[in-house]
Amino acid sequence: MTGKIINNTLTALLCAVCLHAHALESDRRQPIAIEADQGSLDQKNQVTVFSGNVVIKQGSLNIRAERVRVAQDKNGNQTMQAEGSPVRFGQQLENKGQVEGQGNKVEYASATGIVRLSGNAKVRRGGDVAQGETITYNMRSEVYTVLGGKAAGLKNGGRVSVIIQPSGSKELKPKDLKKPK
Repeated sequence: MTGKIINNTLTALLCAVCLHAHALESDRRQPIAIEADQGSLDQKNQVTVFSGNVVIKQGSLNIRAERVRVAQDKNGNQTMQAEGSPVRFGQQLENKGQVEGQGNKVEYASATGIVRLSGNAKVRRGGDVAQGETITYNMRSEVYTVLGGKAAGLKNGGRVSVIIQPSGSKELKPKDLKKPK
């Protein structure tokens, strides 16, 4: 049962963070491998928690965090909360590209279809990059929101930075990016 909860949550999270790109279909059929310093399962309450250098892999999808909590309520709604400095994720795409992202906290709720990366949030697909204090994606409306520090409620915070490459352009390298001020 826990594997099913984690699998469904990872699949939904993956769909949300891929910025309309197509993840490898074969990844969904791969086993989920989880490594951590410690893990616990509360079968009665349908809550699984892994902590300490958590690494989750399923095919080309990988998530690295300090702590991951996955829960399912009585209605089958699932939530995932991952924390780290930062939480990092990545996956190979069907078009041979790669999607990567990070945030100090990543949250997903199946009931609302919302994925939220907060704290130095950044998502990169090929040469396209979005970064800010918080990146929220509503899977139902397909609307992305990127907030800078002040808009996210911080007194001192950077602005939003988005880079969108024209079709057929060369992919940017990490050294080409500057952190927004």
